[in-house]
Amino acid sequence: MTEKTPTRINKYLSEVGYCSRRAADKLIDQGRVTVNGKVPEMGTKITSDDEIRVDGELVGKPKENFTYLAFNKPVGIVCTTDTGVEKDNIIDFINYPKRIFPIGRLDKPSEGLIFLTDDGDIVNKILRARNNHEKEYIVSVNKPVTSDFLHKMSSGVPILDTITRPCKVKKVDKYTFSIILTQGLNRQIRRMCEHLDYRVKRLLRVRIMNIELDVEVGKWRHLTNAELKEINRLVSDSAKTFD
Repeated sequence: MTEKTPTRINKYLSEVGYCSRRAADKLIDQGRVTVNGKVPEMGTKITSDDEIRVDGELVGKPKENFTYLAFNKPVGIVCTTDTGVEKDNIIDFINYPKRIFPIGRLDKPSEGLIFLTDDGDIVNKILRARNNHEKEYIVSVNKPVTSDFLHKMSSGVPILDTITRPCKVKKVDKYTFSIILTQGLNRQIRRMCEHLDYRVKRLLRVRIMNIELDVEVGKWRHLTNAELKEINRLVSDSAKTFD
């Protein structure tokens, strides 16, 4: 937010690294955000003169040095920033000294690679990147992986009142396959398998765009400058910000 230029509250909270815009909308809807001591309406615009608080905590100006982490999420950890609600949440588990939040999510029973950051702009670019945002998973199921199953999974499966996008699916062994998605529907892989009468026994995310899973379970590392440069190239078609 530039000096005196009005901007939406959700955009401001994202830019200062407090949370993603989606999470900000939820906080506003719950009445947990105040502007100059008053609870605002959704879509309210603010300027640099306004005092913004979340749960009574003053939210500061944008940070200059952002954090970007690659984390290997264990099974049982929940991808939420609401530490007061979920006991096994990702924020408390990592216990990073700065406020960070996950980009996207992995279900509680799923494991593997997830990014965390305090840079709201890159969150929005990645989540809006469409086909450039590849996510690769290794999935184990309860029945043998057949050629018919692979064909149907790759062609598109009817779930959540839509048909999933065509995707790359390959057999790994008798009970395991790999799948590369470019969309992120809720519990997508599990729902796709359930539709075809399969049950997921293990779901591991091994890649997001150009970043491959290379840390032990429960561990994290900082993304390198070269990795960040490539991520920004891959999502360059996505607008940096929007109102």
